[in-house]
Amino acid sequence: MKSTMDKNTDTTEDVCVHSQLKKIPREEGEQKKLHSRINRIIGQLKGIQRMIDDDRYCGDILIQIGAVENALRSLGYVVLEEHMMTCVAEGVQQGDTQMLAEAVELMKKLT
Repeated sequence: MKSTMDKNTDTTEDVCVHSQLKKIPREEGEQKKLHSRINRIIGQLKGIQRMIDDDRYCGDILIQIGAVENALRSLGYVVLEEHMMTCVAEGVQQGDTQMLAEAVELMKKLT
């Protein structure tokens, strides 16, 4: 999503395009699910921080780091799926095949 400004009326219009300024409205339930996942990841990170402060065994810390990496990757896949089903699908329907190239690049970043 990109937020563009109408110079004559100073209103913001949201459109799904690929650029640096993106915005996509999410349903409240979906946003809540994403926030829940993020909060869980933050809790895991704080747990790792406590483990380090408590001089815990390196192997235990590494296991928790792996769990955080998997949780982040899983969150990324959820956001990618949403992107594919909304922005990419809309872009392709409107003839913007560059959206496919962008989607491929985004997938590469998640691996």
